[in-house]
Amino acid sequence: MSRSIWIIFLMGLVACGSARSVEKPTDTPEKGSVWISADESFQPIVDELLQVYHSQHPETHIQVQYKPEADCFKDLFTDSIRMVIVTRRPNLQEEKWLTDSVGGFEKSRAVARDGIAVIAHPSQRKLVWSRNELKQLLSGKFNNTLIPVVDGLKATSTVRFLIDSVLRGETPSTQLMAARTSQAVIEYVAEHPDVIGFVGVSWIGNHEDSAQRAWQKRVQILRVANDKFPDYTSKPDQVNVFTSLYPLTRDITYILKEKHAGLGTGLARFMGSEVGQLIFKRAYLAPLLKDFGFRRVQLKD
Repeated sequence: MSRSIWIIFLMGLVACGSARSVEKPTDTPEKGSVWISADESFQPIVDELLQVYHSQHPETHIQVQYKPEADCFKDLFTDSIRMVIVTRRPNLQEEKWLTDSVGGFEKSRAVARDGIAVIAHPSQRKLVWSRNELKQLLSGKFNNTLIPVVDGLKATSTVRFLIDSVLRGETPSTQLMAARTSQAVIEYVAEHPDVIGFVGVSWIGNHEDSAQRAWQKRVQILRVANDKFPDYTSKPDQVNVFTSLYPLTRDITYILKEKHAGLGTGLARFMGSEVGQLIFKRAYLAPLLKDFGFRRVQLKD
């Protein structure tokens, strides 16, 4: 065999070896390290999910960065991000890009449902709101001096929901205020009687979380009327969120992009497992993949 042929042959072996080393997975559902991005409004529940997953799989390290939903979707196009946890599935353009770039191994699934809580200072006397009244408040047409407060003026899932499902084409009020985070919304409402705040219920609805119990003493969660049954009003309680009788609900959805069954796949399976679904239930959210059932209870003094 001539020298030139040997060189070509050896180069081919090196190239094949390099390709194999690049494609070899570095993580499994039980071992490794990956980055994910999650909507900031889901931080309490995602923190709890990861705490339990890491305790069950001590050789794993899922690093999460919390940010507005729009930034999470930008992260879908970043190679280092394996999964995002948001409130919607990818649109057709995003789906095509994921299919083309990840080789068709892309999956999205709604695993639980939460609600957007409407909160106010304890001195607030208007305790029941209709969707139309909330629309007037957010557009600056409500006949009083109340000011709406949200977790950012753009890019967050809460703001997107209010624009799409409440304002429905109306322009947001110039008085609309933006706090940096969901926690900042709660703290601002607790200190100002003239504002109405909007936050994900996972920040304020868990009666077993000591921090949330403390916030529940400083703000009140308002009732919202059902669009189809105006006489039925509710807070974002677990049953009302699950049945969507509470009108301001949205799904917690993961979007996974992996070319192999790695750590992202492990987390996705965990969120849909009985343990993962029980974590959603214990956080007073509505699990969508396991039927734990609801039963009537009678409380005694």
